[in-house]
Amino acid sequence: MWDVFKDWIFDCIAFFANFLGDWGLAIIVITVIFRLLVAPIMHKQIKSTFQMQKVQPLMQEIQKKFADDPVRQNEEMQKLYAETKFNPLAGCVPMLIQMPIFLAMFQTLREIGYSHPDEVYSFYGMVTDLTKTPANVISDGFGAFFPYLVLMLVFALATFLPMVQNIKNDSAQRNQMLIMGGVMTIFMLWISWSSPAGVLLFWGASSVIGILQQQLTMRHLKRVEAQAEAARIEVEPVKVDVERKAKKKRPAKKH
Repeated sequence: MWDVFKDWIFDCIAFFANFLGDWGLAIIVITVIFRLLVAPIMHKQIKSTFQMQKVQPLMQEIQKKFADDPVRQNEEMQKLYAETKFNPLAGCVPMLIQMPIFLAMFQTLREIGYSHPDEVYSFYGMVTDLTKTPANVISDGFGAFFPYLVLMLVFALATFLPMVQNIKNDSAQRNQMLIMGGVMTIFMLWISWSSPAGVLLFWGASSVIGILQQQLTMRHLKRVEAQAEAARIEVEPVKVDVERKAKKKRPAKKH
């Protein structure tokens, strides 16, 4: 069943390659289609991340306040989730749903040179062979290696940027996230060194589209929240604190 699914993905890529006359462009088109299919799922995941950013300070406050009482801490967390309508698992479910599609695409592109060796997999002459890895072509000279280097950098930076783009300047975790992002970038560069260029092209294009979707969705959510806050302030009645003066007692009339 899994092999049938991968063959179907290859047939889709081959269709666009024959239609467009280029395998690299076909991979990008398939990547765009893939991102459009998972766009509603990604929207829910980004929305969960946005809610997490608002709830996290309250969670940290509860964890600090009830650090010595795990039972009470859990109760307060559940109350917070109910009041804010936040589901901590909402961001994980979309990721699990799209993982099979991503893995199938990844494996198809990784094995494409072995399963269908008769084709010439190039990207408009810029990347002469999408089945080769950067490690395979570095001995061919810098000119041949440069396009693969670009794909490696896009592949790595596309992992680094989503990790750091939403860090607040006053966040106490800023340095920690930057270090973690740097380590992940180096790790992704190491992985990309032995990954076929077709895989790097797919991952890079997919990540760039994902970053754009995240930015647009976050801006929309912030705008909606600001509008809702403005509407709440307009509707909320103005409270006027009037200090009433004590009445002076009238002098008693003399009879």
